[in-house]
This record gives sequence, C-alpha cells and structure tokens, in this order.
Amino acid sequence: MQTIMVHDKLFQPYLSAAVIDEKVSAIANQINKDYEGKHPLFIAILNGSFIFASDLFKKISIEAEICFIKLASYKGTKSTGQVITAIGLDTDLFNRHVIIIEDIVDTGKTLHEFLPQLHHQHPASLKIAALLHKPAATVHHIHVDYSGFSIPNKFVVGYGLDYSGLGRNIPEIYELVD
Repeated sequence: MQTIMVHDKLFQPYLSAAVIDEKVSAIANQINKDYEGKHPLFIAILNGSFIFASDLFKKISIEAEICFIKLASYKGTKSTGQVITAIGLDTDLFNRHVIIIEDIVDTGKTLHEFLPQLHHQHPASLKIAALLHKPAATVHHIHVDYSGFSIPNKFVVGYGLDYSGLGRNIPEIYELVD
C-alpha cells in the first residue's frame, strides 16, 4: 500500500484489507455466538457503514434481518455538530434484539441523538457494532459492544468512509497525512 490523494489531501496506509477482514470475521463470530436462536435485526447506518455491514452480514450464520437508515453529521473532514436523518427507520423494534452497525464512532453525537429514538420502541436488547472507534474524539460516551479497531483522532478514508464523497470504494483504510 502506498500513499494516495483524495481530492486535495494526502492519505497514508493505516489498515490493510486483510486485517480488516480478519477483524470483521471475529466480530461476526462473536455475534453468531451471542445471538444464537435470537433472530436479531441489524440496523446499518448509511452511508459509511454499507461496506462493513455487507461484509459483516455475509459472515452472520444465524437467522437475522438487516435494514438501513441514513444519518449524517460530517461535511468534508469535520463533524458539523448536527445529526441529519435523511432516511428513516420503518421497522418495528418492539421486543426485537437490535444491533446497530456503524462504520466509526468518534464524537458519539450521531448515536447519542439516535439511540433514544430506538429505546423508545422498546427493543429486547440494543447493541452497537462499530468497525472503528476514536476514544480521543469522544464527546458523548457511547458503549460499543462489538468494536473492531480503536484508532487515534485522525481523519480516515476507505472501506466505506469518505472525504467529501470520495474514497469509499478503497478496500483498505488510509489516514490523513498531517
């Protein structure tokens, strides 16, 4: 892997596709074990989580369903501080085991604003699976139940994560060069 340019910014290799796949398999194996016989509903948060959600869901061997919701709080490389719901949830969560799929939890604002809406529907359980977590960026504490990688407070692209619309299709994860 070598450095890449996305728009006007230079990014260096951070996580290889093989390392990501290994971690996704480990998360799926744990979920398969924890939810055996429970028929969980996965809610993937678009746009960023779509690749992680797809790869994770392909490795889920238990009976499960998946749906999608679009929430956004980023513009360029910075969080806007406001969560925008672009596509709403149309599935009844009452007494369901729910697993939120997120690409990255950094400030925690998106989930901080979204989770009360889910709790209001009285699911049997509610857990979070996130590929990436930035503890140093946390403003709203969010417990990530199935965490892939804890990363420093750097901007990253690839594997579903973008910089102003570009970079989502890169199979690895790259970090911004300072």
